[in-house]
Amino acid sequence: MSEPAEPAESAESTPAGSMPDGAVPDGSVPEARASEPVTSESESGPGPGPESGTEPAPAPAPAPALVPVLAPTPDTPLPAPTGIAALSLRYQIAAALALAVVAVAACVHLGMVFLHVAPSNTVTKQHGKAIDEWIYPEFEQNWKLFAPNPLQQNVAVQVRALVRTPDGTSRETGWYDLSALDGRLIDGNPLPSHTQQNELRRAWDFYASAHDSQNRPVGLRGDLSERYLRRVAVLGVAREHAGGKGAVVERVQVRSRTTNVPPPKWSEEQVSDKPMVRELPWWPVPESDREDGLTEASAR
Repeated sequence: MSEPAEPAESAESTPAGSMPDGAVPDGSVPEARASEPVTSESESGPGPGPESGTEPAPAPAPAPALVPVLAPTPDTPLPAPTGIAALSLRYQIAAALALAVVAVAACVHLGMVFLHVAPSNTVTKQHGKAIDEWIYPEFEQNWKLFAPNPLQQNVAVQVRALVRTPDGTSRETGWYDLSALDGRLIDGNPLPSHTQQNELRRAWDFYASAHDSQNRPVGLRGDLSERYLRRVAVLGVAREHAGGKGAVVERVQVRSRTTNVPPPKWSEEQVSDKPMVRELPWWPVPESDREDGLTEASAR
C-alpha cells in the first residue's frame, strides 16, 4: 500500500492554535455567509496570496444625505377654509352684495360731502337741493375750528313758555337755559349722545344763518329753520316739566345770550365782557308739537 499523501500529514501535524479562522476541530471549513460583513484590507491587514502586494482599493464616497420631501397624499386632509370662503354659496352671494352696498353708500357719502364743502360749481348749482337734503342736518360740516379766526364766543340758548295749567289759568315760566342743561348731561359722560352735543347748537346756527338781525327769513330755509328750532325748544321745556304736571305749552320764546371768551393774560387784545342778547318773538305751539307722539326723532 502506498503511503498517505503529505497534505494529510501536514493537516494532522498542524497545531490547533494555527487553525485557520472559522475552522472546526474536524478540519472542515464552514461556507461563507452572506450576512457576514466583508472587511476591507485596511481593517483585516494584508492577507497571503499573490495580490498582497497590490494597492488597496479606494474607499467609496459617502452617499449624499437625502432631504425628505413631504408630498401630499390622497389621505392628507386639506386645511379648512376661513372667512367668506367658509360660508355656503348663498351666504357668500349675500355677503358680497352687502359689501357692495356699503361700498357704494360710502362713495356716495364722500362725494356728497365733497360737493358740499367744494366751491360753487356746475354740479352744485344743478343738484344743490339734493346735496343739502343729504347733508343737513346730521352731516353738516362746520369749519369754524380751522378758520383763521376761530369762534371765540359762548352762545347760550334759553327758552321760556306760556303754559295753561289744569285749572284753566295761563302763566309765564322763567327762562330755561337749555345750553346749560345739555352741558350737565355731557359733563362726566364718556359717550354723550349726538343730540346732547349738537342738536340745540345746530338748531340755533341753522336759524341764525337763515334769518337776518331783524329775524326776517333769508332764502327758502327760513320757515324750516324756525319750525326746527321751535320743536327743539318745546322738547326742552317738556323735559323740564314746565308749568307742572298736566300743564299745556301754548307758546314759546327763544333767546340767545352771547358772551366773548376773555383773551389770555399775555394777550393785548381787548374784548367786551358785556353779554349780547338776541330775543326772538313768541311762537304759538301747534297741536302736533304738543302731542305725545312728538319725539326727538320727529323734531329732527
